[in-house]
Amino acid sequence: MRAGLRAVLSSDDTITVVGEAADGHEAVARARELGPDVVLMDVRMPHRDGIAATAELSEAAPATRVLILTTFEDDDYVFGALAAGASGFLLKRTRPERLIEAVHTIAAGDSLLSPSVTRTVIDRMAAAEPPDPAATRRLRTLTARERDVLDLVARGLSNAEIAAALFVEESTVKTHMKRLLGKLGLRDRVQAVIVAYETGLAKPGAARRASSTGPARPSRDTGAA
Repeated sequence: MRAGLRAVLSSDDTITVVGEAADGHEAVARARELGPDVVLMDVRMPHRDGIAATAELSEAAPATRVLILTTFEDDDYVFGALAAGASGFLLKRTRPERLIEAVHTIAAGDSLLSPSVTRTVIDRMAAAEPPDPAATRRLRTLTARERDVLDLVARGLSNAEIAAALFVEESTVKTHMKRLLGKLGLRDRVQAVIVAYETGLAKPGAARRASSTGPARPSRDTGAA
């Protein structure tokens, strides 16, 4: 499997495979040593599974982003990966070109999750946890437009879809995302979605309703973002 991944990734001239690991323990050690931009992490490995390794790596090397690869489309694995700090979740049966695209997406600072998987897992996470008072306080630092963007991100919309819903350019959405992540002290889109549910800004089930009925029309700007 690792040989196949290396061959696929090496076919892209802009990607350099700097190392491999046979298990979760070795993965953390190699990532600390080599400082890669992205780690492709399996879930089921000997000695230390990919979820535990991701959690340790997120603490030890926060600049390294983790893309989980698995054969299991299971809520528990996605839930665990998100909680551990993963920035993406991809099935191993994904086409080679999609895998390459995913690595570039994660390296650029974005997150990568199937919308259907995201909605199911985040709804479950939100239903299990009461609103976080600390996260709610941080939410008050956002402008009205930044809250609109965060709400639509939590509903599973892409930047292009958010831009269409807000009648702005996609570059403007990216600017709002960058600013709200900075204000909330978050690393990426996945963490932003979690905060949206933790604070009650987004409600369980809202993502599925939005996908079938379209996003609610958000408020207009009330100040500079």
